[in-house]
Amino acid sequence: MPTEHGRVVALEPQGVWVETVRSSACGACAAKAGCGHGVLAQVLARGKGLIRARAGHVALESLTLGDIVEIKLPESVLTGGALAVYGLPLVVGLSLSWLGSIRSELMAIAGFVGGLLAGFLLVRLALRHWYFSTSLEPTVEDVVESSGGIIVSSS
Repeated sequence: MPTEHGRVVALEPQGVWVETVRSSACGACAAKAGCGHGVLAQVLARGKGLIRARAGHVALESLTLGDIVEIKLPESVLTGGALAVYGLPLVVGLSLSWLGSIRSELMAIAGFVGGLLAGFLLVRLALRHWYFSTSLEPTVEDVVESSGGIIVSSS
């Protein structure tokens, strides 16, 4: 499971808001020199992001503002999300392109472009459906440092 450290900035009854610095994923990536994602994230979001997390191994009542926590995201969320966002439009586009190629080359091109757009629309509709699913949310797994500066765990 991918993990990230962040600072608790807001408390809610069902979860907490954690501010993270978007650098650990980019720092561990082999393509960091050739990828513009890290640079784009720093320009658009100034390198920080807000994530809502639910209770994991840590009770939410024990957290206070300013605590540094470790949050985890299930591996299946990342792989399933990447497959949906990249794979579904490509499969729909190629399928419609193949059907269009029966008529003409122009129909194959139009089918691919239309299929990509339809695939992205399907992804958008699926995201609306999954938006409120708590199984897709990250969980608070550990308190790294309390707001008083006391180290709670070593992980």
